[in-house]
Amino acid sequence: MRTFSIKKRVFVFIFFLFGNFLLNSQIYVQPPLPTQQQGVEVIFDAKLGNKGLENYDGDVYAHTGVITNKSASPSDWKYVKASWGTNTPDCKLTKIGENLWKLTIQPDIRSYYSVPTTDTILQMAFVFRSANMVSGAWLEGKTENNGDIFYDVYPNTTNVKIIKPNSNFVFVPDGEIINIKAASINTDSILIYHNGELVEASALNEIECNIVPQNNNQNKIIAKGVKATETVFDTLCYVVSTPTNIAPMPIGIKNGVNVIDSNTIVFSLFAPYKSSVYIIGDFNNWLPDIDYKMNRTPDGKYYWLQVSNLQYDKEYYYQYLVDENIRIGDPYCNKVADPWNDKYIPDSIYPNIKPYPHGKTNGIASSLKIKPDVYNWSNCCFEAPEVQNLIIYELLIRDFSEQRSFQSVIDKTPYLKKLGVNAIELMPVTEFEGNNSWGYNPNYYFAIDKYYGHQNKLKELIDSCHNNGIAVILDVVFNHSFGTAPYVQLYWDAKNNRPAGNNPVYNQTPKHDFNVGYDINHESDFSNKLVSDALKYYIKEFNFDGFRFDLSKGFTQKNTLGNSAAMAQYDQSRVNILSKYCDTIKAHNPNAYVILEHFADNTEEKILSDKGMLLWGNINYNYGEAMMGYVNNSDLSSGVYTKRGWQKPHLISYMESHDEERQVYRCQKWGNSQQGYDIKNTATALKRAALASTFFYTIPGPKMLWQFGELGYDFSINYPSGTSDDRLTPKPVRWDYFDDKDRRYLFEINSLLINLKKNNPVFQTKNFDVNLSGKIKTIQLSDTANNIVVVGNFDVTQQTANVVFQRTGTWYELFSGDTIIIDNVNQSIRLNAGDYKLYSDIKIDFPYQKKSPESLLLNFSIYPNPTYGDANILLHVKDNSKISLRAFSVDGSNVHDIFNGVMSGNNNIKWQAPKKGLYIVELTIGNFKKMAKLIRL
Repeated sequence: MRTFSIKKRVFVFIFFLFGNFLLNSQIYVQPPLPTQQQGVEVIFDAKLGNKGLENYDGDVYAHTGVITNKSASPSDWKYVKASWGTNTPDCKLTKIGENLWKLTIQPDIRSYYSVPTTDTILQMAFVFRSANMVSGAWLEGKTENNGDIFYDVYPNTTNVKIIKPNSNFVFVPDGEIINIKAASINTDSILIYHNGELVEASALNEIECNIVPQNNNQNKIIAKGVKATETVFDTLCYVVSTPTNIAPMPIGIKNGVNVIDSNTIVFSLFAPYKSSVYIIGDFNNWLPDIDYKMNRTPDGKYYWLQVSNLQYDKEYYYQYLVDENIRIGDPYCNKVADPWNDKYIPDSIYPNIKPYPHGKTNGIASSLKIKPDVYNWSNCCFEAPEVQNLIIYELLIRDFSEQRSFQSVIDKTPYLKKLGVNAIELMPVTEFEGNNSWGYNPNYYFAIDKYYGHQNKLKELIDSCHNNGIAVILDVVFNHSFGTAPYVQLYWDAKNNRPAGNNPVYNQTPKHDFNVGYDINHESDFSNKLVSDALKYYIKEFNFDGFRFDLSKGFTQKNTLGNSAAMAQYDQSRVNILSKYCDTIKAHNPNAYVILEHFADNTEEKILSDKGMLLWGNINYNYGEAMMGYVNNSDLSSGVYTKRGWQKPHLISYMESHDEERQVYRCQKWGNSQQGYDIKNTATALKRAALASTFFYTIPGPKMLWQFGELGYDFSINYPSGTSDDRLTPKPVRWDYFDDKDRRYLFEINSLLINLKKNNPVFQTKNFDVNLSGKIKTIQLSDTANNIVVVGNFDVTQQTANVVFQRTGTWYELFSGDTIIIDNVNQSIRLNAGDYKLYSDIKIDFPYQKKSPESLLLNFSIYPNPTYGDANILLHVKDNSKISLRAFSVDGSNVHDIFNGVMSGNNNIKWQAPKKGLYIVELTIGNFKKMAKLIRL
């Protein structure tokens, strides 16, 4: 599940305003072409727009500001008169009739809004509201789609504008007269032309006339303003509405764009309950044309049209214009044109992005190109790792590299190979709203977001990973979509600000508490087809090796709002839905991974596991408690698939994911401490991470780690503020951690354990036993060729571990390289705080960790020296080192054995020389010797 941090974010899909593309009929302004030096009257009609104030009799106020040349976006209000909910006399409207209200802006627009002369006012912005809340909510007058109301402010130059109809394009019902009104600034006359013929002229600044439509195709009305030798124009186009042609779809046509030949395509759109669809785009100057009106199939569900005379190698942008007023991109397109975000994508990431057709349309458009951008695969025979060997590296491209690109991941594949992971899981890269995102706010399911690069770069990334033995898994988001998704826009209930009741994809209201955005109804046949088609597309087109389904528990039509526990209960419908998607994936790639972020009742998860699906196992809390040294809540057993009663190793357990707090950060902030052992110390915290990793990878079953966990990443998930408001904020990229010796050591530990897990069959054994609660934790793995014993002390003080070995004989400790002889399978082993051991009855080399005897010695000193009696021999050694300590006189006689055995940590050994004189105290560790003088007085 994702966490969304929303301060003040309005998810809207309304028609955004660009220049004069669309005016608002909720308000009338006098004069109709206001300049910033003029005062104006604004008449608000509460019967229009969203009708939120219709028949309201209380006082009405305007929440109002302006859009200027310094606004960051078309909706970035400046110089707002008062904060929301503040009733300012200047913003109070006067009632002038039934549902009609007037706002007077005086003495002029600039003064009213207190706009400095350094700013240019482009538009006035309004939301009208009730003076007080009604039943706990404000009544608001907004656009039909609940958007802000904008009205243009004009420069004091010669200008002309058609103010009625209120768009640069209109549809006219058959047989109706068109009433035309135009206004001007600084002109001597206004003239109206209809398809090139003069129909009306006036010497005033306003003109009105009626026009009889002439034909069913595009018609043009031009307002011409004349002043001396200067002439200005404004144009209105119209089409007479005609019935939609009914015709069966050609055989074999699929949703979206179908290439017929080098210059011909067939468009197909699923749009039941709609009356008409036009295709608009670069090929018809973005204006509806009878030749681009789509046919409707006899069942009323699909629209289709064949379009010819296209250039083979040219990129076109296009949209569907539905019911003469809704503009959407193609839900099945593989690339979109985003008017708000594309301009921020560097050319180095996505070269030569075709410019958006600003001023001709609005909203997201689709891209098509008959000649495909072919990618030549170098690896067509990749075999994905077996499930039980799977080590997944989850990464967010945005935070994985400063370049934030597919190329940056390609550049790091050698690093991933060195680490040893055999799969990466990309957080969502299909088209999402905005650029800076985790990707869980999707809108177009078949398009790759250009923020990370060209779709062929994604293919190159997958190819590179396959060449390095690494599978690639795509995180897909089919629980919900957001406001710019085409089927959200196409079937929308503006009055209630939610999907319409006849929406073929989305529920009107979400079915569960974890939902964000708009909830997908997976029991809908078309939703099922949309998802299945997307899954097939990514397997066929991109060679993905599997999918991770975000919030799969949400694929339910049971209404559990207000009861999240009920959502987790067994749901046969949900099992059927997920099984169907799994079957679709397996039909196209039998070895593909189907991974669920589910967290439902264990009975349901076991059934899904038995059907071949893998399920996330969140052990973040338990491993966190263990690493921080709070052992009472540190039982790791839930990360063991057999402890859940599962027969198959289909539990993907993890210590961290994108949704969880970083463990080393936890240790640094809240780690336990005692007797000088402090987990808050970074070096100690990193050693605790190594301890936890040893008890993570050695448990049989697939595993997942979050990016940079192998280096002890220690920036909070809520960095920088420490609150959930910053959960989605970009995090520091710290590749320099690889050069830090303590972090590099953690990397090597992870790499060793990962490669052991992949390459040694004993780590996939079904013959294993675990004791993962308490201070001392143990794991025993056995097969016919090898036995493994893992033991670790998760406490903050020294403990004695009672360890059972599978057999007597010679065993090898992995991390130190020590050899031990086990003559009794029941052994007591002293472990310092945070110590961990991995014993194998087959020797396994770990060159990075194998220490020279000298490196085991941290301190060797004697005090008091000289002494009159006892001397304290201080020794600090690592890792249960076997040492010999003896003393002898300077002539070599009178040798005294002081200590011979295994020692670890800080030790104080008292010894008294038998008589006065000079002695040599000799310490031996392996073949390393060190000597110190001692004088007895």
